[in-house]
Amino acid sequence: MTLPLFLAAATQPVAPSGPIEGLRQTFEHFGVEPKFILFQLISFLIVLVVLYKFAIKPVTATMEERTKKIESGIKYAEEMQAKLAAAQQESAAIAKKAHAEASRLVDEARKTAKEFLDKQTQEATAQANEVLGKARQAIELEHKKMLADARSEIARLVVSTTERVLAKKLTEADRAAYLDTASRELTNV
Repeated sequence: MTLPLFLAAATQPVAPSGPIEGLRQTFEHFGVEPKFILFQLISFLIVLVVLYKFAIKPVTATMEERTKKIESGIKYAEEMQAKLAAAQQESAAIAKKAHAEASRLVDEARKTAKEFLDKQTQEATAQANEVLGKARQAIELEHKKMLADARSEIARLVVSTTERVLAKKLTEADRAAYLDTASRELTNV
């Protein structure tokens, strides 16, 4: 039924006396009441104000707060990232410095060890030479003592053999003369 009314209204010519009068006639023709539109408009405005005050405004404030928090979080993250990069560079510099210091200490320890080894080698060589010199002196003294003992033994044997060959007892003076002669002969040998 509404459709034929619409078609009928569309086919009937409307003689508007003004733009407002034509709009009013169109609203009346379709059954639209201006007072209801006014009430609906006021209701919509009330709902809009209530929604704005209790929904849109808090949501907007919360979104702005969250946006600020996110921005501050991003800013903080960027600062921390910059600090982390600086800390990594500082850590790398400290590690490089520590490595250089360790290398220097190792080189210094090697140098000290080489110097100590050279010193110990020199001291050992000096001690060995000293021991060798003392051993040579001891050998020489032992050799001289052995020669002296051998000379005295040979001289005693010469005197003893001379006594037997001569078959007589030698006096102390003869014995001293033979010992002296035998010692001189052995010294020349």
